[in-house]
Order: sequence, then structure tokens, then C-alpha cells
Amino acid sequence: MSKKEKEVQEQCRDFRKMFDSLRREIGKVIVGYETIVEDVLICLFCGGHVLLEGVPGLGKTLLVRTLSDVFSLEFRRIQFTPDLMPADIIGTNIVMEDAATGKRQFQYQAGPIFGQIILADEINRATPKTQSAMLEAMQEHTVTSGGQIRKLPEPFMVLATQNPIEQEGTYPLPEAQLDRFFFKLLVPYSNREELRTIIDRTTTGEDPRAESVTGTEQIMQAQDLVRHVVIAEHVQDYAIRLVLATHPQGEFAPDVTNRFVRFGSSPRGVQALVLAGKVRAMLDERYHVSFDDIEASVKPALRHRILLNFEGQAEGIRTDEVLDQVMASTPKNLEQKLDVP
Repeated sequence: MSKKEKEVQEQCRDFRKMFDSLRREIGKVIVGYETIVEDVLICLFCGGHVLLEGVPGLGKTLLVRTLSDVFSLEFRRIQFTPDLMPADIIGTNIVMEDAATGKRQFQYQAGPIFGQIILADEINRATPKTQSAMLEAMQEHTVTSGGQIRKLPEPFMVLATQNPIEQEGTYPLPEAQLDRFFFKLLVPYSNREELRTIIDRTTTGEDPRAESVTGTEQIMQAQDLVRHVVIAEHVQDYAIRLVLATHPQGEFAPDVTNRFVRFGSSPRGVQALVLAGKVRAMLDERYHVSFDDIEASVKPALRHRILLNFEGQAEGIRTDEVLDQVMASTPKNLEQKLDVP
């Protein structure tokens, strides 16, 4: 084994140790949701944002707060309501008077978006106009106000919670904003054992706290390391074909896509598949991405990037069902498709 290979193995091992430590600390506060916690951490190390969907009371907000504790990052919370305005998020210029000279001048008052871990709580209770204020921040990590572009602190991550759109007082998120979320995670109800643990922790005087595990510098180094993980051309092509299979009437589209899908995933979908695959490879102490690494992220990476047509909505089809059939009909190697009669 060469010196370079040994260094790579050691880096992957250190990353796995840090990741496991983060999971343990979060587990002191969050009961269950191991998969949700893992996917949120994957998003952070990929430099992405997360949309958490679930009914109120499932611990989504607590998860975000706990995340800021274990990372020692600046936490900001924005409570989205129907009367929230864009300036309430990004900030605005206000008139200030100099006490000595009496002169008045505009001074920029930064909004709560200037943090590192941003909790956008119940994001779909605000109007589309207000939701759109997040677009630039989530994509470019900048805010434009008063003709000036201001950079946000790094690392920067938005974790948005969303109530199911069937609930009263919610607005559907614009497609452009949905596409900026790296993963969309569905938060389920807790099971019997998890509820017992929750009751024991919250009604008996216990006060579990998560300790800080890592900080800004280590996160930035890990994000850089992730992007240097190797992915073979045929594995990358598999991720590309999975995304192309969500495009109706396309070369790789299966029947379910042609019948029920109006628009498929954007290129951000395949970026999410590849980056998440690189993190999953490192968690397995490998420095190369496998087919399984790609498949493990298909639903969280693509479920919010597929827009169903009228027939799909009328039939009650879920995008996860479409993705199940997309994976079943997409061969891992392109030669497999050519051999099928």
C-alpha cells in the first residue's frame, strides 16, 4: 500500500469517527430517527440544505437546535408566518441619525439569515413572495440588499421544516426553491418504544444535553475532503441515467414516468446523488463510490424534484413510488439494457 493510499484510509477513518461521535451526541437528545439524523449530517458535509416534512410535534425543531449544539455554529431561527416579509429575513437599510453631527444616513440592519445554521420553521406558512427571499442565500450564500452583495458566513446551512401541504394555512413551495434543497426528508411518527423513551426523558426531570463535537474549521475540511472522493465513470453514468429516467418521453424514461410525471429532476438532482454517494462511501471507510451508495440517496435527493402531471395527482401517485419503478427499470450497467430482449 502506497503512502497516499494510507493517508486516504486514515482520512476516511477520521471522518467516520467524527460522524459517529456526532450521531452519538445527537442521540442523547433525539430519540430514534437514525436515518433522518444520518441524512441531515450527510447534507451538511455536502454543503447542502434540508427540507424536513412532517406534522407538528415530531421533534423537527429540536433536531435542528441539537445540530447547532454539536457543531458549535451560530444558530438563527426564522418563524415563517403569512405576514412575514422578505426584509424580515435578509435585513434592510434603515435611517440612522448621528448623535454628534445630527446627519442622517442609511445603515444596513442584517436580518436573521446571517447565521450558519438557519432554522426556517414552518417555511410553507409564508407566502411565495417571502419564500423567494431565501433563493439567493441558499444558492449563492449571499444576500443582495440596497444594491450591495453581502456574503453569508461559512459553513451555511438552511434546515427548513414544512407541514404537509394538506394542512390548513400552508402554501406550496415554488419549484425553484424546492430544487435548492439537497434532500427532502419525511419525518414519521415515533413508534411505541421511542415514545416510551421520549416520555421517560421529558416527564421525569431528565435534561439531556448534546456536547460540541466539532467546529467551523473541521467542517470546512470535511466538505473539501468529500469532493475528492473518487467515483468511477460507470457509477457516475448510473446516477445520470437515474435522473434522466425521471424526464418524461426521454431516452431512459420508463412507462411510469411517461404516464405520471410532468417535469423531472434538474441537474442538481444528479449532483446530490454523487455528493451524497461520496459521503456514504467514506462512512463505509471506502474512497470510491458504489452503486449502492447512489441508490441509497435516490428518494431523499429526487422526491422533491419531480413534478407530477394531472393524471398522477388524480391517481394519488407519490413521487417515491415513481422513483421505486425508476430504480427497478434502470440497469446499473448500460450493457445490461442492450442484452434485454
